[in-house]
Amino acid sequence: MIRTKQLMIFSLVAFNAVAGQVETYSEKIPLYDKGAATFYVNGRVNEGEETEFMVDTGSGYSTINAQMFEALSGSGKATYIKSVIGVMADGSEISMPIYRISSLNIGGDCVIRDIEIAVLPGKTRPILGLSALKKAALFSFFFDPPALSLSNCEAKRTKI
Repeated sequence: MIRTKQLMIFSLVAFNAVAGQVETYSEKIPLYDKGAATFYVNGRVNEGEETEFMVDTGSGYSTINAQMFEALSGSGKATYIKSVIGVMADGSEISMPIYRISSLNIGGDCVIRDIEIAVLPGKTRPILGLSALKKAALFSFFFDPPALSLSNCEAKRTKI
């Protein structure tokens, strides 16, 4: 009976490897502080140009600005999902379109797939919010030195 269970487990593992399952791991990514009690991390949306994301666990969605979205939409790498009313830090409300992107590379060593992002007007700074952090499954902050630990990162590493 035990041997049968071991064989079944081995077969399942082998099937997943053959079926193209992506191996994941945890990654500790350096953050930097610009002196305003906020932390930032470098990232890439859908393997595009490197940009700087402010880490904000109070933001329900990760965000990009309209300028970044133009580059994505021109290449067909963003799929419209819905619109939501967002409450901004100053209390104002705006309608925000939500799109699904195929990948977000955080810090060069952590790729998270199928993330919903909000597109904000103008040249606002991009935000790494809960829509991406939830996909990471587990995340932790470290303050000395500043770092973000993420699980569920794809094993493929692309340096930024």
